[in-house]
Amino acid sequence: MSAAPTAEILLAEDNPQDLELSRRALRKTNLPHRVHVARDGAEVLDFVFCEGAHAGRRIEDTPKVMLLDLKMPKVDGFGVLKRVKRDPRTAMIPVVMLTASNDEDDVLNSYRLGVNSYIVKSVNFDGFAAAVQVVCTYWLLLNQPVRLRE
Repeated sequence: MSAAPTAEILLAEDNPQDLELSRRALRKTNLPHRVHVARDGAEVLDFVFCEGAHAGRRIEDTPKVMLLDLKMPKVDGFGVLKRVKRDPRTAMIPVVMLTASNDEDDVLNSYRLGVNSYIVKSVNFDGFAAAVQVVCTYWLLLNQPVRLRE
């Protein structure tokens, strides 16, 4: 069995409309990238930790950035963030909370759990697309990632 290809972007989104907007915005970046979509928090964790349907992946093949929705079924964004950031194998994955919530407690809790950035989804497509384009350009092109040594 060959290993699954590496995804540069892990997009965690359960809302079909927001998912389509995110995909459109990512296409508009014109950046070469592979996206893996997870529709709930349990699928995010399976992907990141190479479990379940993703057991063929190598944990070292982490995404360059995770775009994480806060309000997801099965495991919410806080639960995903907590598990990803406490494991030394995955703690360095940049996580951007991309959510509709602008609640101060959600922002504070996200940063306390180790989120790298917190972005409130814009209600119009142009604003949303611009935010996704800036985020992806930064994390895929400009940011120098840390690679853990074995």
